[in-house]
Amino acid sequence: METKRILNNGVSIPLVGFGVFQVPDLAQAEEVVGLALKAGYRHIDTAAVYMNEEAVGAAVRKSGIPRQDIFVTSKLWVQDFGYEKAKKAIQTSLDKLGLDYIDLYLLHQPFGDYIGAWRALEEAYRDGKIKSIGISNFDAARLADFCQTVDIQPAVNQVETHPFFQREDLLAIAEEYHVALEAWGPFAEGRFGIFTHPVLTKIGEKYSKTAAHVALRWNLDRGVIVLPKSVTPSRIEANIAVFDFTLDDDDRAEIAKLDQGHSDIVNHADPDFVKLLHGLKIHD
Repeated sequence: METKRILNNGVSIPLVGFGVFQVPDLAQAEEVVGLALKAGYRHIDTAAVYMNEEAVGAAVRKSGIPRQDIFVTSKLWVQDFGYEKAKKAIQTSLDKLGLDYIDLYLLHQPFGDYIGAWRALEEAYRDGKIKSIGISNFDAARLADFCQTVDIQPAVNQVETHPFFQREDLLAIAEEYHVALEAWGPFAEGRFGIFTHPVLTKIGEKYSKTAAHVALRWNLDRGVIVLPKSVTPSRIEANIAVFDFTLDDDDRAEIAKLDQGHSDIVNHADPDFVKLLHGLKIHD
């Protein structure tokens, strides 16, 4: 069973990554990334706004794993959108990570001067500082507009998608433009009783798997890269055990019924939420 996907620029990305959102303590972040790498993860997802790029880089360097075997993602925050600010922030991410290059660098939100910022990402991509560039939290319409506007197509769009917010419209547009979807929050941030949900649990019993495994496998079967998060060693290890089964048509039909059609986590169409993002400053 495939464990990697080839992006639209020919770069190979592991299908299961380890997310470090909400782990701002640098010592803890370094520890859990180290545990993830020992458990077999080869894709680590961080961001400038997570405030733990230094810890991710330290864990990667200390792992003893060849750098080319680890895929590192980071993201540019809204505060640094715009061409000149983005150029500076890209270098800051490289310096904090302590790496010669970043495998994937994303625009974290679809607000502000993201076109100007994209120009800086394109430049860093051409210079080899970043191996792939992409976006995050772009809905179907914004994704189509973006792809029609920029010179270099995004390789990835990282968004919320899980069995309760399935986003088939976005998946269809992403496939049309050859953009890979990545799922942040593939466990719906613990909402909907996902870890004990009767539909997911019953499906899991067929394969001797948990509801969490089913949620991850469902996205993987759709071609979506998943980024589970945990600071619990047993769960870190368990979450990567999804490459020995696949769902059948009956399973997918049952999961299709779970779709709420909207997010219960964030609302990118809410003006107050947009203002909140613009107001979140991560440096002076």
